[in-house]
Amino acid sequence: MTDSWKECMDHCIVVTREAGKMVREALKCDISVMLKSSPVDLVTETDQKVEALIISSIKQKFPNHSFIGEESVAAGAPSILTDNPTWIIDPIDGTTNFVHRFPFVAVSIGFAVNKEIEFGIVYSCIEDKLYSARKGKGAFCNGVQIRVSGQKDITKSLLLTELGYKKDSEHFQTMMSNMQRILTIPTHGIRCVGSAAINMCLVASGAVDAYYQIGIHCWDMAGGAIIVTEAGGVIVDIDGRPFDLMSRRLITASSKALADRIAVEIQPFPCGRDDTEN
Repeated sequence: MTDSWKECMDHCIVVTREAGKMVREALKCDISVMLKSSPVDLVTETDQKVEALIISSIKQKFPNHSFIGEESVAAGAPSILTDNPTWIIDPIDGTTNFVHRFPFVAVSIGFAVNKEIEFGIVYSCIEDKLYSARKGKGAFCNGVQIRVSGQKDITKSLLLTELGYKKDSEHFQTMMSNMQRILTIPTHGIRCVGSAAINMCLVASGAVDAYYQIGIHCWDMAGGAIIVTEAGGVIVDIDGRPFDLMSRRLITASSKALADRIAVEIQPFPCGRDDTEN
């Protein structure tokens, strides 16, 4: 990372903590909920205000940089990753958790240059845990270095995934079948936290051994992706091929052996890409 990217990361940490404070303050008030693409795709005024705060702060300091933000894309902005320095922002990862005050809510920011992630910040607001990583420098939680568990045996592993509404009944059946296939290997179990960014940080910190999901977005993954790899973990596509940030699917694991073993069991279903209109 060049000195200029370090300056970007330092500023990112400051603005992420500021955003997290806004999230915590909002939890003390009534939460106004709106719908986006489906009855369970929620957005709040706080999502929008937090994203506006982050982008405004960064634009003042780095006016030539690009942005991909969840709420900006929902409002019609493109979701195209170029070689330009790009901030990939999820203002509230775990909006449904936020609405219900389920205590796993994160601000997640990844910073990419030449389509490669240079650093990531994930702030678990209610836990007051700030996870950070930059390329080649390791991963940390509140300044203390973290490492994956290193587990290679799926029968000794605890996994994370997410359950949610699927409009297509076949997609729903595939999601449930994937869980059944994993659980009956057997494994130690599957948990659902409700925040992709926090899920990835739990893998990075060794609290769980792997996490897989189909249908998330680049802003869900960008901050946590480098935290996992800098903590010694691996990220691959659902089919075991190299991870693609715009593919909307991933497996993160504490070892390549474990990631490959999960990939054998997971059956994909169509979810589109973030860099296309489909």
